[in-house]
Amino acid sequence: MGATGYIGGSVAARLMAAGHQVLGTARTPDKARALEARGIQATVASFDDLDALARLAREADAVINAASADERKVVEALLAALKGSGKHFIHTSGSSIVATDAGGELTAGVHDEDTPIEPVPEKVARISLDRTVLDAAKDGIHTNVICPCLIYGKGLGLNPDSVQLPPLIQYARETGTARYIGKGENVWSNVHIEDLADLYLLVLERAPAGTFFFAENGEANFRDVVTAIGRSLHLPVASMPLQEGEQRWGVELGRLALASNSRIRAKRARALGWKPHRPSVFDVLAELK
Repeated sequence: MGATGYIGGSVAARLMAAGHQVLGTARTPDKARALEARGIQATVASFDDLDALARLAREADAVINAASADERKVVEALLAALKGSGKHFIHTSGSSIVATDAGGELTAGVHDEDTPIEPVPEKVARISLDRTVLDAAKDGIHTNVICPCLIYGKGLGLNPDSVQLPPLIQYARETGTARYIGKGENVWSNVHIEDLADLYLLVLERAPAGTFFFAENGEANFRDVVTAIGRSLHLPVASMPLQEGEQRWGVELGRLALASNSRIRAKRARALGWKPHRPSVFDVLAELK
């Protein structure tokens, strides 16, 4: 699921490059035809088509959910369909589960897979869903959860754009000033989309059931990131108040992503053999035009 999206499309491309046959879901016939043109067998289905999604899961050798980190009804339907099959089910979470609501200030906490999490209220349900997926390993499903952080780089599928950086770049182009929120000292870990796609393949091939993986390859504060955007676009750089950021991008992006801290270490992924090596976020931003 999610083959038309940024993560899912990139993962699909990586799996096909490794010799796997990929079936993806799309919400519209046009998107389904676009997937077919890329060599992905496509089915039109939405989050509400639970019977169709369950059927597709039963027919597949493995299922990867990269469509949504929060759609419990979909995940429960897929897990019910796979119960007792021994098949792989990889669920995509997101590192805002460890985000600190900091308004652009730096906080010191860093999480690896064994660090207890005290989530902001908005992320309690996501953590609960992650646990549901991992616990399903007891029901004869080979479940894993991959939890990426800020993702950058051009996607390999239909959607080339990630969630956090493109809105900042678009804002800079529209207004003539690149802006971070508050002091911009808040830090997020980051990972290149192609390194992340490599991890999905590795988890599919090697990971033991019932395991959770963070995905990161470094970190940066938003002031430095936005300064890099401004430098590449030849624009001035300045701060914006948190309230303005929320008005522009909403609470989910403006407060819980662009103004928070989310600092993780992919200890378990590296122990599995993951070796991220793509260009850094600053290398990629330096190529903006």
